This record gives sequence, structure tokens and C-alpha cells, in this order.
Amino acid sequence: MSRSIGLAQIIRHDDGTASGVWGIYTLQSAFQPIFAFSNGKLSVTAFEGLIRPFRDGEPQSPMSFFSTCQTADRLHIEALTRTLHLLNAGACLPREASIFINFDPSVFTERSIADGALRDMRLVLHEADIDANRVVCEVTEQKSASQETLYNFIEALRANGFRIAVDDYGADESDINRVKELRPDIVKFDAHWIMQLMESGAGFALLTAMVASFEEQGIRTVFEGIEEGWQLELAEKSGASMVQGFALARPELAPTSFHVFSKDKQATVTVPDAGEAPATVSPSPRPKRAFGRKVAP
Repeated sequence: MSRSIGLAQIIRHDDGTASGVWGIYTLQSAFQPIFAFSNGKLSVTAFEGLIRPFRDGEPQSPMSFFSTCQTADRLHIEALTRTLHLLNAGACLPREASIFINFDPSVFTERSIADGALRDMRLVLHEADIDANRVVCEVTEQKSASQETLYNFIEALRANGFRIAVDDYGADESDINRVKELRPDIVKFDAHWIMQLMESGAGFALLTAMVASFEEQGIRTVFEGIEEGWQLELAEKSGASMVQGFALARPELAPTSFHVFSKDKQATVTVPDAGEAPATVSPSPRPKRAFGRKVAP
């Protein structure tokens, strides 16, 4: 376990999940499903880990939490949040699903820092009983000290058996040539940018062309922020591989109800109509794991 993540920062619960402590905040994992198109149907293929901070039992926005964090602490906080997501994924998500977790390339200024963080992450994966090939590391191509640093970081991730996703493509100054050089497995399109392009015929044509270009290179695509039925329809028409958003499923705190998507449960997935809330089910008991400290009853 990483020295930067003392066991005192990880709290184990009776339902098998874990939470974290950072200063005055309690940190929990939430997961949101990512759906894949296949023969006119949608199926859950992955889940994205999202941090949910609480203060005095009240939920806080992730942005407000991260804005209070010192720059010098970002490396440790990122390690803590990834640890929580992986432990909770091992406890409550379908074992065949991929797990998307975020990395901020700007904190990995040297290859040695990345190697140390990834060594610690392998220990967490072993504890959570998760294979490295299930993990998709989301990075933002703009957030790096230099191109060389970014490429070295991506190389380190690949060397550890992880898949790579470029996040927020289309936001700020995304560069299609830079993405081609990074050779990611997946590109996640920025939600706001997608919405803008879908609002006009010319924009949708451009979006479709970019999706086709990536897919021809073997790069799968994800449309984020799908909140309306018409967006889902256009996402399918554009040729996008996967979709994520409130129109399909909202994030849930661990332990989630998403075990129903496990293949051995043979559950059917019904995509809700626009404006209809996703169906919810009751979570089942989770297996206990010996990791971190137990919270007092």
C-alpha cells in the first residue's frame, strides 16, 4: 500500500465498501455506467469512478473539494481517490465490466513519480482482485507539463497493462494530431462540445466525420453527458461506440445497484425514454474484505 495513503485514510464498512478521509472531508465513490451500442441495442460495458466528498455528513461538490486542496497534495489525493474507486469496484461492480478512473498528467512530472504511483496501484488491484486489463485510465491531453512528459506518462500506463482514454476531447484546445500520437484505446468527447455540434446539420456532419476517423484507427469513442433521448439517437447515428449520461443512468454511491448488469444475473437493460428516470433496484449484500481500518459501530 502506498505510503502516501496511510491505512488511517481508508475506512472499511460492513457492506464491503470503503470510504476515505482527507482533512474535514469524507470521500466516497460513485459509479456511472457506460453503455455500448450493439446491433441496435445498448448494454453496460463499463463504469466510471467519480469522487463524492462529504463535510459533516452533507454532500459537497467535487469542484469545491478539489479547490481547497493544496497543489502539493494533489498527487496523494489522486492516489487516494483511485484507491477508493478500485476497492469499491472490486466490492460491488460486475466482474466483467471495465473501470474508468481519472489521472491528472500534470502531477506526474517525472517518470519515477509515475512508476511509484503505478506500483502502488498494482498492489491495490491485487487487493481488489481486479485485472489491469479491466482498468481504463482517463487522461486529458492538455494537462501536462510538456508533450514529452505526457508521452512518457502514457507509456508508463501502457507498460502496466492499462488501457488509455483521452478525456474531454473537444474542450479547450484539443488537438486531433496529438491524440493520434498518443494512440489511445478510447476517446471521450466533451459533453458541452457534443451538444453544440448536434444542434446543427454541419456540426453533426463534423462530429460524425471525427468519430469515423477515430474508429478507422481502432480508437473507440464515448459520448459523455447524454441527457436527452434525441441526443442518444444522434449518438447512435454518428457511429459512436459508447454513451454515458443521465438519459441512461445516474451515478450511484457504492454500494450500487449495478450488480444487476452482471452477465451471470442475466438482467435485461431497458433504456428509459427521454425525461424518464432510470429504474432503480435494491443492492445485495457485499462480500467483506480485509483492507484499511474498520469504522466503529
